[in-house]
Amino acid sequence: MEETPDAKPQHLTVLSGGMGGAKFLQGLLYAIRTGALPGVGTDAHVKVIANTCDDWWVHGLKVCPDLDTVMYTLGDGIDLERGWGRREESWSAKAELEAYGVEPTWFGLGDRDIATHLVRTQMLDAGFPLSSVTQALCRRWLEPVYGEQVTLLPMTDDRVETHVAVADAEAASGKRVMHFQEYWVRLRAQVPAENVVFVGLDSSTPAPGVLGAITGADVVILPPSNPVVSVGTILGVPGVREAIRATSARVVGLSPIVGASHVRGMAEQMLNAIGVEVSAAGVGLNYGARANGGVLDGWLVDTRDADQLDRLRAAGIDAAAVPLMMTDHDATAAMAAAALDLVSGR
Repeated sequence: MEETPDAKPQHLTVLSGGMGGAKFLQGLLYAIRTGALPGVGTDAHVKVIANTCDDWWVHGLKVCPDLDTVMYTLGDGIDLERGWGRREESWSAKAELEAYGVEPTWFGLGDRDIATHLVRTQMLDAGFPLSSVTQALCRRWLEPVYGEQVTLLPMTDDRVETHVAVADAEAASGKRVMHFQEYWVRLRAQVPAENVVFVGLDSSTPAPGVLGAITGADVVILPPSNPVVSVGTILGVPGVREAIRATSARVVGLSPIVGASHVRGMAEQMLNAIGVEVSAAGVGLNYGARANGGVLDGWLVDTRDADQLDRLRAAGIDAAAVPLMMTDHDATAAMAAAALDLVSGR
């Protein structure tokens, strides 16, 4: 779209993982609602493209961790202490499955959470694509709170999965490959990842609405989600990276690395697995400048990483240092405002 002096960003698109992305979205929507984003109206629309490479089938049910974390968080149903799953959860079904000796015993579905997976699985079995299923689920969680202001989209309707290879002296190859959920939940990412494999990603297609959310946006935001197994997988869907490079929207990201380490999650382990420097600049440079074939116009780092700004700017990325700890809605809203300010007027 053409930029005019009075143009205001009213269509914001966010590429989100689970906990980090959901928490950023909370702050972004709070900032919109309270008028804390200069030039952005309180009726601005937010489209969320969520990672689905964490998805897996367990106990016959289709589980979509990142979609559900975003949906529950924005719909005020998330367990705030854990950062995932339903609030006021119980675990009777998990205990009964364990009593039967049904694996995997290390992965539990809460009794309330199971209802979401049952509905999703029944709809998928009936022939509905994941995008339609997600829309139906959001009628409960998002529409009562935001109306049509927020749209949640899976990155693809196709089955895609992240697998992680770890060393295994007993395996003939010296490695064992497991689903991402086993690496994250059972092993707690405590074993070094030797490789990350995205099964089915190369042959997937963007879900309906995904490319339009990018090309029709005023601003595209890469929140402080995992750059490898969250945002990275979204960018890996064929056509998504090309749409971001071609869009007239400004593209800005926020570093998930603060002071040489991830704030939460396993960005450090995943970056090591793909050979990317674990630093705010390392992640920004891995995304790359749009002017040089990458995806970023701007990149925010934390104030403690301000010494890395020159490297980013030398690579063609506008960069600034601001506090990046999402301690509360006001702090996250300030991060969102700084992100938009960084790429305004380009």
